[in-house]
Amino acid sequence: MNRSPARPQGGAPKRKTGPATRSPGPTRKSPTGSVVRRTKEDYATVSAYVGLGANLGDAAATVLGAMKTLGQLPKTLVTARSSLYRSAPVDATGPDYINAVVALRTGLDAEQLLAALQRLESEAGRERPFPNAPRTLDLDLLMFANTVRNTPELTLPHPRMRDRAFVIKPLAEIAPDKVPAAALARVSKQVIERIR
Repeated sequence: MNRSPARPQGGAPKRKTGPATRSPGPTRKSPTGSVVRRTKEDYATVSAYVGLGANLGDAAATVLGAMKTLGQLPKTLVTARSSLYRSAPVDATGPDYINAVVALRTGLDAEQLLAALQRLESEAGRERPFPNAPRTLDLDLLMFANTVRNTPELTLPHPRMRDRAFVIKPLAEIAPDKVPAAALARVSKQVIERIR
């Protein structure tokens, strides 16, 4: 079951606006009583981890750009990002991949975040002509809080993450508490190079 933390204390209730008026955006009262715009930190959030990869075009620039774009999603902050890693394709052919992992705090639910990731992939020109085809951008939702789910649309945690060095090593870099020693040992023979 996905449980989001309760709204932080002190947040103002939602204001109703009439049909002829538009709210300038989410707001709250400051300690002095004035109305200020709410920031992303004001929303109840959960932790999430996203794996990034690309092996077409300028893959490193694409992954770095996607890291920045993830932080621009609604109610979402990037709280940590790994180095970039290079690895050969797994169960596929084509150029080497550039991979990374980012940690997020997000007020989106898992399905909303997944939809946002898929939209960013499409905007980057991602095509799926066949399984494991080369990619302009691949964004995988690895973990979403402590959610465990197995549906046709979404499996959490990601079902193959613990078998892939290009996920486990960057994840261990930014969230060592999420990576058991056994998981690192399982991928120790997979060739992966930290590049920056």
